[in-house]
Formats: sequence, structure tokens, C-alpha cells
Amino acid sequence: MPRLRRAVMHRGFTLIELLVVIAIIAVLIALLLPAVQAAREAARRTQCINNLKQIGLGVHNYISSNELFPPSAVKGGWTFLGNGFTWRASILPQMELGPQYNSINFSIQLNAPGGAGPAMLTVWYLNLNVFLCPSDGQGQTPTGYVPYGDTGTYSVITPPDTNRNYVPVSNYMMSFGDNYAIGPLSANNPWETPSGTTPPIGTPQIGFNGYWGRNFTWPTPDSTRTGSMRGFADYYDGQTASMASVTDGTSNTILCGESLPLEDPNNEMWGFTGGASGVTIPLNWKTNKLKTQCTDGGNYGSVDWNCRFSYAARGFKSRHPGGVNFLFADGSVKFLKNSINRVTYAALGSRNGGEVTSADAY
Repeated sequence: MPRLRRAVMHRGFTLIELLVVIAIIAVLIALLLPAVQAAREAARRTQCINNLKQIGLGVHNYISSNELFPPSAVKGGWTFLGNGFTWRASILPQMELGPQYNSINFSIQLNAPGGAGPAMLTVWYLNLNVFLCPSDGQGQTPTGYVPYGDTGTYSVITPPDTNRNYVPVSNYMMSFGDNYAIGPLSANNPWETPSGTTPPIGTPQIGFNGYWGRNFTWPTPDSTRTGSMRGFADYYDGQTASMASVTDGTSNTILCGESLPLEDPNNEMWGFTGGASGVTIPLNWKTNKLKTQCTDGGNYGSVDWNCRFSYAARGFKSRHPGGVNFLFADGSVKFLKNSINRVTYAALGSRNGGEVTSADAY
């Protein structure tokens, strides 16, 4: 008599089980994704630190050869009596970028009306990654360039695509310290002590003449020149700093810091007005409103303090969570948090202000 075979039943996943597995996978992805993003940002921040260290080496090699910090601008000025190049061009040989330096024609006026033309095309379209933070790139097409238009910059050259002009930009600015960034160029602002006034007893002075590091004092005549460069950058008057002039200590004085080209219409890689920022604007203050979004039309000197055409754009900022990387005058790189005390931050900007600042304050 033949044996009866027991039916073998192959049980599959039910719909509910499948949904549970999918939900578990989704939860794991949700848990892992922030960790992956944090790891990527940590790598980008490390590269940014390395960029600043390379810039610091270039600056110190420049000092070894010239006994001065590189000038913020190579004989700039609105009268275009010089070539108008910024400090970044000066340190290229000290950063092993000699061929790039040799491609610059320093005999031309970079910011003259009509631009420098074909004489600057070679270096104009070089993408120097050492001057770009990998955490940024917003508004840049391609990375390292912003299209001319809402930028506000004026030294432009027509690329092979004649339908569009591009301006090369940088994420690293030299510090003009605690000189005025806004007052007295614009209306009184919430951060700086108004020019010509004395703060109340017990309240520190935030902001000093002259603005953006130059020695011109607004609105007094040019001949007065009662301002002084308190940091390292002077885009107009040709002032320079020596190592001996950093009496506050090189390890307690900011030399360079990060900037965001999308939030600063003066940001240019080569032009003299695009080389510096200051510490009287709160760290990471956002000036991300484009011209059409500004409440007062978005002209230079706007009092909409989130407008990229206001002088509040002349502050340091980054896309790193929580703060900004800074290169100090001794060549070290430090990460300053957004929560830094404003008095401490301003003190770190002056090279000879006489402030006493301890390392544990930041």
C-alpha cells in the first residue's frame, strides 16, 4: 500500500512582515544618514583647516622674504593708480603656485573700467581650490565662480560663453580687525559704537576709525585721516603690518577667516575690494537676501542688515555647523563658535589694541 506523502507548505512573507522590514530599514537609514553627513562635513572642515594652514605658510614665507605681512591690496584705490590686485595674488609664489603667479600681468589695472580683458584670462579661469572651502559652493556655477549680475562686483571678464560673465571668488578673507565695517559708512547699526561717540561707562568700544582698515575717517575730509589699520587689511591706503606690530600676540590675533561669496557682493578672488572682512559684525551673521529681496531695494549701504548689499556683509561666516575657521597670525587655525562673546571676538581682531584675552575665553 503506497505511503501518503505529507504536503510540504512553503510559507512566504506576509504583507505586514514586508512592511515591518521596510520600516526597520527606513529607521536604520534615518539613524545612519546624519552620521554619514556629519562624517562628510568633518572631512570638509578638515580640508578647510588645511587650506587655511597652507595660506598661513604662504603668508609666513612672504614675511621671511619681505619682513612684512602681505598688503591687503597692491596699490588699490578708487583712482586706479595701481593694479588693484589683492593679497592672494602676492603670496602665490610662497604657496608653490609660481606658474599661476607668473600668468598674472601686474602692469595692468585689474579694476579699471571695462576690466582687464584678455590679459587676465589665463589666471581668471584658474580654479585654485586652496582658496575655496569645500563646505560651500552655493551660488557658484561652476565652483569658484559666481555669475555677474546680482553680485554687485564690477571687474568682470567675458568667458567663452559670451552670453554670461563670471567673477572668480574666494572663501578666505584677510582681517581688517575691529575697524568699522558699517559705521560711519551707513546708518547706525545694532553692533558698532557710532562714530564720534563715546560708549557709556563700562561698555566697551566696538568699532574704530577708519572703516575697512583704511585711515580715512568719514565724513571728515581725506586730509584728516585720523583712522588706523587695527588688523592686517587696508584695501585703499597701502598700510602694512610687521610681525613686531602684533603686540597683542600672534596667537591671539586673527589674520584670516572664512567668508561666503553668495552673501557678499564685494567678494572677488583678485580684486582689491574683495580681500577683507572684519570682526565688528557678529560671527556668522546672515546677509543672504538678494537684491530683489532687500526691503530698501538692495543698493550699497542698505540698512536692511540681512541684505547682501548692506555693509553687514563684511563679516566672517561659514557653512560649518556652529562656527567659523580662523587663521591666526602665528599660523595656527582655530574654530571660533557662534556663541563667542562679542567683546572677546573684537579683541581677537586687533593686533595692537592692548586687550588681554586668554585662550579659554574662546
